[in-house]
Amino acid sequence: MKLMHSCFWFWSLVLWSGSLCGQAIPAPITRQPEPIPTDVLSRTAISVSGTSTGTVATLPARAATPNTLPVFTADEFYQAVLQHNPIVRQAALLNQEAQAQVQQARGAFDPKLFTDYQKKNFGNTLYYDKWQSGLSVPVLPGGLDVKMTYDRSTGKYLNPENFVPSTGLIGVGVSVPVTQGLFIDARRNTLRQAQLAVDLADAERLSLINKTLLEAAKAYWDWYMAFQQFRWIDQGYQLAQTRFVAVRQRALIGDAAPIDTTEALITVQDRLVQLQQAGVSLQNARLTLSTFLWSSTAESTPQPIDLPPNVAPQAAPSDQISQLQLQELLSRASERHPELLKLTSKQQQVTVEERYRRALLLPKVNLQASLVSRGPLSEASYDGTDYYGFQADNHKIGVDLAFPLFLRAERGKLRQVQLKNQQLGLEWQQTGRDIVNDVQCAWNELSALGQQIATQQQTTTNQQVLVRAELDKFQLGESSLFLINSRETKLIDYQIKLEELRSKHQKALANLWYAAGSNVGHR
Repeated sequence: MKLMHSCFWFWSLVLWSGSLCGQAIPAPITRQPEPIPTDVLSRTAISVSGTSTGTVATLPARAATPNTLPVFTADEFYQAVLQHNPIVRQAALLNQEAQAQVQQARGAFDPKLFTDYQKKNFGNTLYYDKWQSGLSVPVLPGGLDVKMTYDRSTGKYLNPENFVPSTGLIGVGVSVPVTQGLFIDARRNTLRQAQLAVDLADAERLSLINKTLLEAAKAYWDWYMAFQQFRWIDQGYQLAQTRFVAVRQRALIGDAAPIDTTEALITVQDRLVQLQQAGVSLQNARLTLSTFLWSSTAESTPQPIDLPPNVAPQAAPSDQISQLQLQELLSRASERHPELLKLTSKQQQVTVEERYRRALLLPKVNLQASLVSRGPLSEASYDGTDYYGFQADNHKIGVDLAFPLFLRAERGKLRQVQLKNQQLGLEWQQTGRDIVNDVQCAWNELSALGQQIATQQQTTTNQQVLVRAELDKFQLGESSLFLINSRETKLIDYQIKLEELRSKHQKALANLWYAAGSNVGHR
């Protein structure tokens, strides 16, 4: 009776597991496919997100010919981000905004036309009729204004100083700051700071691009890790399923114990759960990578695109940075790091502001001088003399003087600017030290990961030898299915760990370039 119960449960297990193993599982991906040209995005089926049906992206197709799966390389990805990503395009607008500020500051030196007309008529009496017009032209180098005026005034009660010839009075003169404002004034201070803001905006642009490329590189190698993890777990699942079918066949002919089918089935089920979880991780990694992918032209608005399900990441290269290359990175960072460039531009702006504030400590003395002449006469009225024409005796001069007695506001503002300049200088020194340390730390991490990869490769190779030896012993009846599954699971873990180290190595390389003030897209 006990034997009949055992046979019943054994054949029930065999029939139930047969339905599981009857599922069609394509062949696993066995090696990395060959790269394809850089137009991979345009040649593959990339759909615009706006037309998506909202379904979750499918897993990589385990096709009958996996070697033909196109590769979306890291360099292609970086170039796509640099060309189409909205954040990168937004960074380019910072420079244009700074140029607009320069144009706005130059507006203080635009020539100006002016006119002033006043007339009073009361009780059939013309009290006055005054009209003054002219052109004022600011001159950038000396801070002076060139003025050309024309005055014409009539009336019974006109102020005597406003009496002019009947043809009007023409004046050509200048207004010159003698002390304060001679070398720098508010207009030139604003213009110079706006010009320095262009360099500041360019440094902000580089910083934003570098940060975007760093996040993009991390997303790419996270996708690589998820892809490789799914690939190795899938291979383990295929092996477990194949082994389960073989053990079931042996149990049917009495060559293996029925309990071995349970052992093999548990391994299949366990790896199936791992495979499903790896598939979810791969989908999420692909979605994260897709956030950096956009399609656009020079004039169009960027449109989001999805990463095609039928592309694979490239194999992780074994890039190493030597001590000589490290010194080159440090030298480049000390000269062109965006953070240092921003601090340098800010310090230059504060230096200009300090120069302007020092000028405000001087007395304000403006000298105005102009030559005057009567308006043109008709030939009938012209008497041949030039007594009222342009000559040294026909002139107007004026002096404008102002000087605060205590200069408390000016001295307080100057001291504030000087302290700001010192703060920026100290911050520049500390930032330079931090950059050197960050680059060194990134290089140390990169070097350590390179050594760990070499060790992990040896460990994986040794584990492969153990698995093959255990299989040979199993064929001779000297091992068990439990030991084979254990060693095989350990091998899969080692292979996934190796790919994880390779992924970290590439992210550490991207972080090294970012710490040096550059990005992996411009290596």
